[in-house]
Amino acid sequence: MIQFLEKYKTVRAYSEQLCSPLYIEDYIPQPAEFVSPPKWHLAHTTWFFEEFLLKTKLPNYKVFHTQFSFLFNSYYNFVGERSGRLNRGNMTRPTVEKVYAYRAYIDKHINMLLEQDSSPDLLEILELGLNHEQQHQELLITDLKYTLSLNPLFPVYKEGYSLVSDKNTSTGFSSIKGGIFKIGHSENSFCYDNELAQHEVLLSDFEISNALVTNGEYLEFINDGGYKQFSLWLDEGWAWVNNNQIEAPIYWHNIDGEWHQYTLSGLQKIDPQEILAHISYYEAAAFALWKGMRLPTEFEWEAASNQLNWGSRWEFTASPYSPYPGFKTAEGAIGEYNGKFMINQMVLRGSSNATSKDHSRNTYRNFFHPQAQWQCTGIRLVK
Repeated sequence: MIQFLEKYKTVRAYSEQLCSPLYIEDYIPQPAEFVSPPKWHLAHTTWFFEEFLLKTKLPNYKVFHTQFSFLFNSYYNFVGERSGRLNRGNMTRPTVEKVYAYRAYIDKHINMLLEQDSSPDLLEILELGLNHEQQHQELLITDLKYTLSLNPLFPVYKEGYSLVSDKNTSTGFSSIKGGIFKIGHSENSFCYDNELAQHEVLLSDFEISNALVTNGEYLEFINDGGYKQFSLWLDEGWAWVNNNQIEAPIYWHNIDGEWHQYTLSGLQKIDPQEILAHISYYEAAAFALWKGMRLPTEFEWEAASNQLNWGSRWEFTASPYSPYPGFKTAEGAIGEYNGKFMINQMVLRGSSNATSKDHSRNTYRNFFHPQAQWQCTGIRLVK
């Protein structure tokens, strides 16, 4: 029990640590539907513990505020009505101070609950809630980067803080001999339901790059007219490029003929040796074709993962997000966590510099729409 309580305190404290460099004005804006404000992330992760643990497990529990479930429920239809996603940045009330008071109130009552109950089903939901908050810690910082990037002053979140300054430590390709591989989670430890059930897949021989694509390599693609060659792009990707006038990765700026990128420590000159970041699936697929190669499937990635250095970037795979054979949707609201999103999205593997500590494993299946750029994503090639 002490172990769970300490982990709870550590995870909850890290969310607030991420917000410590912020000004009050930074907590509220929501410039696009796909991002959420820091204030909402802090409140939503807190609501999760109140909704799925305190309301059902703590006798005589009194909710902090009767309307917070409406404001801070994300997509759980089983729970009831909720505010539209686009309205998250319009909530000037409750105040940031009130949200922190909400967090303190829930933390106090979770401590009370754990003193009374340590049943396996309670601890299972608690662990899910902690992993859920860790997911939102990554979203909080990547959402914030997108919001700050729209400010023409290119504000600094924190001096020396960068998600994108890594360089490759390996070169060449690893050869993976084909055969039957077990895919999916099997250890006696936490995983999401979309990592189950473990199953076998047949793979042919392939070679996978030990290094991720660098800024310099991607500059060659840009300079060769990569964004203007329709033959490199998937049809929907080509429409996306033209409709949105995409000419470079999302945070890149050509200033007086020299490329810069916005980072959380401000605007920086592009370092050709650094690993490329913030790439959509459409861009990754076009670049791979330009190189005469392709993206790995998620099964190839998992089969090769023990031979790769991964963890600085999420890596788009060529696999659509769909259920594994034997996947079962949990009953009730918890069952809405993953299964209903298995459509029109692509699988990413690995983790990134924005991923919270102890929140990565080689079976983890992240997923985003193919046009998404704001996450810390990179490219690994296969031939």
